[in-house]
Amino acid sequence: MNRIPGGLRTDQQPPMAIPFRHFVLSLAFLVGGVVGGTVMAVRTLPGLAEVAHVHVLLLGWVGVTIMGAMTQFVPVWSGVSIHSRRLAVAQLWLVVGGLAAFVPVLLAGELAWLAVAAVPLLVGVWLFVYNVGRTLWRARPLEFTERHFAVALASFALLAPLGYLLAVDFTTPLLEGTFLDRGDVLLLHATLALYGAVVATIIGALVQLAKMFAQFDLEALDDRLLALEQPLFVVGLAAFAAGRGLGLEPLARIGAVFLLVGLIAVAVVVTRILAGSTAERSPMTDRYWIVVASLYAWVFLTLPAWWVDPLGPAGLFGHPDATNLLVFGVFAFVVVGSLYHIVPFILWLEQYSDRLGFEQVPMIDDLYDDRLERADFALTVVGFAGMAVAPLFDLPAAVSAASGLLATVGFCLFVVNVLLTIHRHGPGGIVGAFLTLEDGDGSDEPADVADVDVDGT
Repeated sequence: MNRIPGGLRTDQQPPMAIPFRHFVLSLAFLVGGVVGGTVMAVRTLPGLAEVAHVHVLLLGWVGVTIMGAMTQFVPVWSGVSIHSRRLAVAQLWLVVGGLAAFVPVLLAGELAWLAVAAVPLLVGVWLFVYNVGRTLWRARPLEFTERHFAVALASFALLAPLGYLLAVDFTTPLLEGTFLDRGDVLLLHATLALYGAVVATIIGALVQLAKMFAQFDLEALDDRLLALEQPLFVVGLAAFAAGRGLGLEPLARIGAVFLLVGLIAVAVVVTRILAGSTAERSPMTDRYWIVVASLYAWVFLTLPAWWVDPLGPAGLFGHPDATNLLVFGVFAFVVVGSLYHIVPFILWLEQYSDRLGFEQVPMIDDLYDDRLERADFALTVVGFAGMAVAPLFDLPAAVSAASGLLATVGFCLFVVNVLLTIHRHGPGGIVGAFLTLEDGDGSDEPADVADVDVDGT
């Protein structure tokens, strides 16, 4: 996909160093998460290793990527400047610093320190919500993508204090004697994190990006399905989260059905977009096919599981045996596929867009290594397939371990490819993004920009 889409206000984006710091540091958490998961498949790690692993992958990799992507692309899509560049920088270091303390404390089992380590996590997430929320507030009325981002921000705002409450409750029983027990709060926290913060972001971005990469215009059926999805998803998420938090099984069951039907509507639209693509093959569309296939399979397995027991801890990630379908098939392939465009796109705009027409410049897809991209795709698909089917068909543990190793190598190749792209085409390379003394002009005031789109109209 080499064309530059029109209608995006790239003059409103924050300085390149801000999102790139998010992306580079999130990749470090990806490597730590997949390597840690491979190790956990063959041996037991100390302390609360599973809790640490979930936070490294979902908050460290997916969450920090979401923070960087929203900070970059909400201004681009909405045509308004980011509310504060300083807060965008502060949010990253607070969350990364908090995780750098939080994870070792979990592994060491020193739970009394969790309340201290979790403070920067709470503050960093709230700064992100405030900063991007203030930006979206100026973009009203909100369209499809922006509405889902608003739902995601609301979920981030709620899940952060719940997570802090859980961290403190390990050693100080704050929930004792209240109408909520720890299991209820944990279910509510996880539901908001997985289906509010992450899935809502994915829905909002996936439809927009799939249209862009496939060069496809939505038809009347797609508009009707998306119009159906929006109330179903929002009402379903609210009812599902409230039902789980309050222990109300009928409410949680109805919310689960609404949420899953809304996801199927989105999956159908994205399938139609990909099937009707008028663009050439790209790393993004290849991985989005894996996403929609995984989403169909996950919903098919999860619907009966949540109908029978919407409150059980076994259903935290949907069907008990479908965790890898959600975390890797949906979350991971969306992030990897999207970053294969987002990173070169930002680099191209920064380094080459003003040279277009004056000299020969590379196209967006020329910036990354095509051979590494194909290799990482093959390895991650094969590895993911083994990880997904092994628990469903009770395959030997060796199958899961071997599949996890293949996926780990594939994800590490992806990380190498992205870092090489930044090194070769970014001003100052990877180190330059961290040594930048000022992120733009250092001002928190919106820039005075001309009303031009990237296609020059």
